[in-house]
Amino acid sequence: MLQPVGMPPFEIHESIAEEFARRVTASAEAHRLPSVIAGVVAGGEVVLRATAGAAERAVTDASVFRIASMTKSFTAAAVLLLRDDGALHLDDPVERHVPELAALRPPTTDSPPVSVRHLLTMASGLATDDPWADRHLGDSVEELDAWFRAGGTFAHPPGVTMEYSNYGYAMLGRVVSNVSGVEVGRFVTDRLLTPLGMHDTCWTPPEGADVVGGHRLLDGEVVEEDPPLPHGGFAPMGGLWSSLRDLARWVGFFCDAFPARDGADDGPVRRSTRREQQQPHRALGAPMLRHGTDGALRQIGLGYAMGLQRMHHLSLGPVVAHSGGLPGYGSNMRWLPERGVGVVAMANLTYAPMVDLTHELLEYLGDAGALPPAPPVVASNAVADAAKALVELLDDWDDGRAAALFADNVGLDEPWTLRGRAARSHRSTSGAYVIDSIEPTSATEADIVVRAGEHRFRIEFQLAPTVPPRIQWYEVNGHAPHDDRE
Repeated sequence: MLQPVGMPPFEIHESIAEEFARRVTASAEAHRLPSVIAGVVAGGEVVLRATAGAAERAVTDASVFRIASMTKSFTAAAVLLLRDDGALHLDDPVERHVPELAALRPPTTDSPPVSVRHLLTMASGLATDDPWADRHLGDSVEELDAWFRAGGTFAHPPGVTMEYSNYGYAMLGRVVSNVSGVEVGRFVTDRLLTPLGMHDTCWTPPEGADVVGGHRLLDGEVVEEDPPLPHGGFAPMGGLWSSLRDLARWVGFFCDAFPARDGADDGPVRRSTRREQQQPHRALGAPMLRHGTDGALRQIGLGYAMGLQRMHHLSLGPVVAHSGGLPGYGSNMRWLPERGVGVVAMANLTYAPMVDLTHELLEYLGDAGALPPAPPVVASNAVADAAKALVELLDDWDDGRAAALFADNVGLDEPWTLRGRAARSHRSTSGAYVIDSIEPTSATEADIVVRAGEHRFRIEFQLAPTVPPRIQWYEVNGHAPHDDRE
């Protein structure tokens, strides 16, 4: 069932929406999903949704699924809030805030102590533990204390490689509780969920909530899953329930951190912290990844951020994501932070492969031209002024103006006499220089496309980090192709 929602901030043609829905239905049929909902999200809103599945009950963007490890993004944000409050440092040894972890000793005597940062970025070295941790979600605080006092088993020394650890995020939940003096679930609700208006997102669904019951495949048949484990000591690694409309707000909250800018920054988590949480802090696996049945290369690089993953898609650009899987449920959220749009999918079958669905849907939308374009890099005043001054200098060289425009290394790297000779030689074979365009690659670098008579060429340059910024390097790259601007 397809339901376009409201007025999207970008155009989604009807045929694209129909194909989006067809792919959601195909996933439901291929994986025998009782219920699945997938939506395009932008600006904190659901702008397109599709539902499918064999179950007779209808699901909506207010229906509540357990989102499992997608919870980690909320726990990480809670830790970063406390860091921003000055209540802890990310490089603190975790036992400083959780005394029960005094026995958590890394595998070698030359290993560093496990830090809060190690746990946030999946760099603690603790053994990967999905099957085990999923069955301990409802453990009490007392039971968790018993695990903590026993220490932990390490696959690697801390800080060496990425090793996914639910146990580590349970530790972070205790850090939040102990440092804030408020139970971690309450802290997340009060400091994140309530301010963001995420009223469907909860640790225990209230009476009357539209909760979608979990299922699993057993001996080839879809059957109801056992009742879900309650909110317990392990909940910070995967205990939250949420809806499509709430996750649209969460994704929008992260996208709103881009671009960096002046102006009001009233949270509940400051923009710089949200950007920090989305950066890769620990490389994961092979640097090149292939997706889909065709085996085509689509992504280069994959890393764990803080409760999120970060990758680079060859056509879509930077992608941030996280999946969730527990008995009864599977989910994934995936977004393009610089474009402000993403896809969220949730299903009620144990470990339903929603990561494959969101990847396919987002890639399809990109191939179909249905996504907003990546924002252009806008030339800063410093770059624009330097570009104009550089072209004027190369058009009519003067040593005095060169000394004022360039950083002190430029004349040392190549004397003014040689630079002036090269500028005059190039000028004699062209006409007067006219800037066609300034194409910045950052706030301190750009290419200048210059027209001279019938010819066009490029000048690359970089500014030094001084105040005021001066040009530290430039290069004239011959004649640009005639169709550069087409």
